[in-house]
Amino acid sequence: MSGEIGIANLPNQRHKIVNQRGAHFTIMVVGESGLGKTTFINTLFATEISNARNYRQRFAKQLDKTTEVDILRADLEERGFNMRLTVIDTPGFGDYVNNRDSWAPIVEFIDDQHESYMRQEQQPMRITKQDLRVHACLYFIRPSGTTLKPLDVEVMKRLGTRVNLIPVVAKADTLTPEDLLFFKQRVREVIHAQGIKVYTPPIDVDDDAAADNARLMQAIMPFSVIGSTDDVRTTDGRVVKGRQYLWGVAEVENEDHCDFRKLRSLLIRTYMLDLISSTEETHYEAYRLQQMETRKFGEPKVKKLDNPKFKEEEEALRRRFTENVKVEEARFRQWEQHLIAERDRLNKDLEQAHTSIKALESEIDNMAAYHRQGGTVRR
Repeated sequence: MSGEIGIANLPNQRHKIVNQRGAHFTIMVVGESGLGKTTFINTLFATEISNARNYRQRFAKQLDKTTEVDILRADLEERGFNMRLTVIDTPGFGDYVNNRDSWAPIVEFIDDQHESYMRQEQQPMRITKQDLRVHACLYFIRPSGTTLKPLDVEVMKRLGTRVNLIPVVAKADTLTPEDLLFFKQRVREVIHAQGIKVYTPPIDVDDDAAADNARLMQAIMPFSVIGSTDDVRTTDGRVVKGRQYLWGVAEVENEDHCDFRKLRSLLIRTYMLDLISSTEETHYEAYRLQQMETRKFGEPKVKKLDNPKFKEEEEALRRRFTENVKVEEARFRQWEQHLIAERDRLNKDLEQAHTSIKALESEIDNMAAYHRQGGTVRR
């Protein structure tokens, strides 16, 4: 049309800007050790993330036998497009007999990244902002075949309100297809009953295919996955990523074996931009609003003693204070009894002094009478 002014080219301009700048995506993996979290990430992004030693950084180290938070970074490139990938790993989570408060470093890390970004936004110069806000959190569930553990329920409740939570059934090849379907249904029932918030792909009402895909993603969650970077040969001669067993090969990208391809599509090919924007517009904004309502501009965040180490120290200080109070109370009672005994002794001495004074006054009166009469005083 001759009347066009060119605004329809805006998406193309946006595409060029994004292509030049690249992208930054932060993903967190949470779950017990031995569930294949690192292997899954390496499989997902087709690179050895765990070997990027130059980028490795330990964010926080707590006491022994508690959860740590590790930051792993890698630069990925595909067809000229660059992406800075950050993986937040949580070694030590759920590995001990007493896992009370083991989620505290994870929750604290997520909140601290929102806090750090918010404080950077308040600075005059905002060009070099560091952004480690978590865009997606994959929660790896042990394939027990029964239901979620209480620890899983507690942690997922806390994470679901802070981040885009995506539940994942790890090592799906350890369950039969029937057991896997039953387990996924049980997990969905618990998530619904407990009110756990999980990431829901947006449904595009203007695109039937995209809407159907989003509904499919919602229906199959939690995603069952198999992680492997090994090349194995199938019985029909194909070379695939998977795991070799006596009965055959469990293929990573075979949708009859697991949901790896669907999860990869959700995270990278279809909904990565939505994960990033929902982090900005929903989770970060909720945190910023809550902080702005409870503290003044520029005021530092009040640290809660959610860390197990601090709670133990707080409990030790409370016990020590109670013991000191008991000691001081005993000393006070002893001092009080001493004062009472001293008071009684002084009262007794005072009575004796009064008696002596009366005797002396009587003797003085007798002597005065003797002098007045000029005679002998009878005794």
